[in-house]
Amino acid sequence: MSTIQRLLRCFRRVPAGRGLAATNSAAATGAQSRLASSNVPNSGGSAAPAVHRSPSPTSSTSSHSQTATLLNMAPRFCPTDANSFANTDEIRITHSHLSLAVDFDKRILEGSVTHTAKVVGKSVTEFVLDTSYLDIQQITLLGKEQEEGQTLKFELATRDEKFGSRLTIHFSEAVAAETVVQVCIKYATTDKCTALQWLTPSQTVGKKLPYLFSQCQAIHARSMVPISDTPGVKITYSADITGPANLRVLMSAVRTGEETVGDKKIFRFSQETSIPSYLIALAVGNLASIPIGPRSTVWSEPEVIEAAAWEFAGTEEFIATGESLLTPYDWGIYDLLVLPASFPYGGMENPCLTFVTPTLLAGDRSLVDVVAHEIAHSWFGNLVTTQNWEHFWLNEGFTVFLERKIVGRLQGQPVLEFDAIIGLKALTESVEHYDDIKRPEFTCLCPRLENEDPDEAFSSVPYEKGFNFLFYLEKELGGPAVFEPYLKAHVTKFAHKSINTNDFKTFLYEFYQDQEGKTAILNAVDWEAWFHKPGMPPVTNVFDDSLAKACQQLADEWDAARDQEKPNIDKSSWEQFSSSQKVMFLEKLLQKPSLPHSHLAHFAELYNMPAIQNAEIRFRWQWLCLQAAYTPIFSQVATFLGQVGRMKFVRVLYRALDKCGAEGKEVAKQTFLKNRSFYHPICAAMVAKDLGL
Repeated sequence: MSTIQRLLRCFRRVPAGRGLAATNSAAATGAQSRLASSNVPNSGGSAAPAVHRSPSPTSSTSSHSQTATLLNMAPRFCPTDANSFANTDEIRITHSHLSLAVDFDKRILEGSVTHTAKVVGKSVTEFVLDTSYLDIQQITLLGKEQEEGQTLKFELATRDEKFGSRLTIHFSEAVAAETVVQVCIKYATTDKCTALQWLTPSQTVGKKLPYLFSQCQAIHARSMVPISDTPGVKITYSADITGPANLRVLMSAVRTGEETVGDKKIFRFSQETSIPSYLIALAVGNLASIPIGPRSTVWSEPEVIEAAAWEFAGTEEFIATGESLLTPYDWGIYDLLVLPASFPYGGMENPCLTFVTPTLLAGDRSLVDVVAHEIAHSWFGNLVTTQNWEHFWLNEGFTVFLERKIVGRLQGQPVLEFDAIIGLKALTESVEHYDDIKRPEFTCLCPRLENEDPDEAFSSVPYEKGFNFLFYLEKELGGPAVFEPYLKAHVTKFAHKSINTNDFKTFLYEFYQDQEGKTAILNAVDWEAWFHKPGMPPVTNVFDDSLAKACQQLADEWDAARDQEKPNIDKSSWEQFSSSQKVMFLEKLLQKPSLPHSHLAHFAELYNMPAIQNAEIRFRWQWLCLQAAYTPIFSQVATFLGQVGRMKFVRVLYRALDKCGAEGKEVAKQTFLKNRSFYHPICAAMVAKDLGL
């Protein structure tokens, strides 16, 4: 079916008297069609949210009765995900087609999504989806190829601050079990969309053309498309995206064609491997590309494409090593997109198109392990997916475990365990942070997230506590030769599925049940402590510290010299360190009492710290200075915070600056206010909360 045919079917008006009455827009412009908030209590005693009802053109007793019934209903959440409204136990999306136009002037996406969905319950009368700040304009139940569509009534509930607005679509009659339906939703995003960041030309490297990119994890896809926004539902998708002809559109899918129409260009995509909604990704900008392997291309703005291609030249080796450990790569292509500096993460594992931060372009390939991490997601997270965000460690803990195995295969086991030591320090910092803000429950491997925004629980805990748990299990069960076959079997069993921690544990027992002594080992594991107790892991793993000893030794030298007027420390050790060892050395210093200001000044001069461009080193050096409230560093921190939007750096430095007395607090506030529009909406919201703004 052509794009034009699909749109005509989706938006064709229903003749008078056929099907359900046509609905009005539930957007802000249709305020006159909204009902006032209802104060009818739900079963828990709190007020049920009001709904925005699309009124029927004619009043009837039955429609008023239906309104009363709906207003008395408590909000219903997805039975497998406390962070979604979708009724996935009754009807499930299997495929979605996006037909959207990118409007840089209005800063919106506008068009439609057509969901193909299957009734999985006995029958269903409603189709409930997640939305957030969307302008829902019209909903149509598509008929067969030549049949008219049927316009459906819908309601958009009053927005929940954390989870958005529940969209309830009403079928004219009950739809029987196993029935497949196609529902087309005409909509537009709004200026409050949290998934999209629109960059002006001045915010890009080239300074000439605008840029757009999305970030949907954890629950922001619902602000870009009305959908079942839960990782418990995996779908295939296709798309045709219309944008300016002088820009390129990329998505987390295989490119299937493009067509120029006047000053516009239509780009077409297909993702045939099922994915959760948070992996739908879009980027639009002035993008160049260079092939870097048999199945990989790197994309970026032209000004940095050569540097990006050089930095990520080893990508194929990471993929091949992952395949040797697990199963064949399932996604066809593995491309990389180097985003502008405001991208809030180190990387995002969007299938077929990993998004990465430009802070990885260190010029020495010292930070490309992030790519190994994102490639590892091709198996853990993308192929085998967490059922909901309470089991996020099944994505990230397994991914870190595989990432380090890939690096260990290529660089040696001491490097794997050296990275684990650095990771343990990050875990300690996260545990201390949540203790400081009185939210220790977020340090559980399986935190309870009912009525919680998953972004609030985002930290190194699922990554590093999860890794430590798997490292511990591998050691207890007999080492890599015994555990790696289980990893492969785990992927084979759960590929294309969404699972929870109990699924993992049950299969782990099943896999080892016929191997002598393994069940007894598993029975000795303190599962409750690992999964549900806050804080550091219940078992402290011992890692090979051969590469860390020199870092510790140099940190001890600086610590011992704190009473000297000018430390007599040779710079040769620093010069011989790898970039990772420099990071480790700074991490060790961060664990000690703050150095005197005079020593920090000498440190900066001795190691020429202002000239360092490696973001990981630069970040930790500035953090070390802020721990000592070293005011000469404030201007450098403010400059750095205006250059990067990666939350790993930004949130820590803002919090540290905010603790540096009245002057530091004011610098933090003014720096944030100056750069707020530069940051992605997710990052800006988190920093504002950190600073109490």
